[in-house]
Amino acid sequence: MLQVNVLRNNPQWVKERLAVKNFKQLDLVDEIILLDDERKRIQSEFDNTQAKVNTASKEIGKLMGQGKKEEAEGMKQQVASYKIQVAAFNDELIQIEKQLQDKIIVLPNLPAQIVPIGKTPEENVVAKEAGVKPTLFANAVPHWDLIKKYDIVDFETGAKITGSGFPLFKGKGAKLQRALVQYFLDYNTAAGYTEYIPPFMVNEASAFATGQLPDKEGQMYHATADNFYLIPTAEVPVTNIYRDTILKEDDLPIKMTAYSPCFRREAGSFGKDVRGLNRVHQFEKVEIIQIVKPETSYEALDAMVAHVEKLIQSMELPYRILRLCGGDMSFTSALTYDFEVYSAAQERWLEVSSVSNFENFQTNRLKCRFKDANGKMQLTHSLNGSSLALPRIMAALLENNQTENGINIPKVLQPYFGAANI
Repeated sequence: MLQVNVLRNNPQWVKERLAVKNFKQLDLVDEIILLDDERKRIQSEFDNTQAKVNTASKEIGKLMGQGKKEEAEGMKQQVASYKIQVAAFNDELIQIEKQLQDKIIVLPNLPAQIVPIGKTPEENVVAKEAGVKPTLFANAVPHWDLIKKYDIVDFETGAKITGSGFPLFKGKGAKLQRALVQYFLDYNTAAGYTEYIPPFMVNEASAFATGQLPDKEGQMYHATADNFYLIPTAEVPVTNIYRDTILKEDDLPIKMTAYSPCFRREAGSFGKDVRGLNRVHQFEKVEIIQIVKPETSYEALDAMVAHVEKLIQSMELPYRILRLCGGDMSFTSALTYDFEVYSAAQERWLEVSSVSNFENFQTNRLKCRFKDANGKMQLTHSLNGSSLALPRIMAALLENNQTENGINIPKVLQPYFGAANI
């Protein structure tokens, strides 16, 4: 959530940055500033009138001590009048603060200066491309045929149990999933990330704090009886560990990693680009999260990008890194790098990770702060990244490593999988 003082200090610059994200309601900036002016006016009236109550109350005590009961009674009536005014100002404050909150939560995070201008994924900038695209044998097939051939993922039974987009992993498919999760977690913890197993459902306050609510695209599954939400990523519960928390400067940086299933409605998804494991409603992912001091957050972002890059390299997958344009960025992000791996049988790039710096957009909602060396309270910055999302990694691994006699397992995964091939 943006801070009102950021809007007040340079409203035109804020509008220019919002325009990079293709945000259309730029007049909201002016409306919020006017509302805040009114809030300040009412707050001043409230404070002044409350001060009169306090002063008069002390005077009443003095008058009573001096035996001046009639004067004290007159003063009491005046205090009663002031208290009615205080209550009225308080009601106005509550109302205008709600109006202010309702408007400011509509504003997305401001994109960093290096974010490319653009509206669609085609306008993202390729920051790097590396690795060798494999040359497959003549009869190579996409992963949705491979999983049937080797009987490792069953979409039909998953659909019977739940619905379309809920795959059932079995046999060596389930074992490969488990191997990937364990490898990713070991890789992250070796780099200093503390492992967590969070709740897989969150309350409304948690979903709001990380920016998932209000859910503008209807992507979250909502358990209405208890008003809980199934998590779309481990970022949500793990970041909320530090909601309403004041940290010490020495506590930072905080580095966390977690495995979780992820649930996304993906409303309106259809077509060949979502076949097989390309897009599902339930999938597994390992996440990395950092909470850091503001001045180190972009250094932390670079380190997280390098961390994910080495992880993909270790599995010998061709990949590219994209710097997302304004129109393709998330609501909460200030700067995002996407990782895509090349799927040889589909002859297309598949997104497997997003690494983002949210600056203080999330932590303002979280109220996650720290005291600096001078004792001043500051908001921390938060970052997160997929390390990694499993479905498309698995799709690429199956397709790129297929042979006429089976599917080879990358060397780094063989100790976890317990075999060299399927």
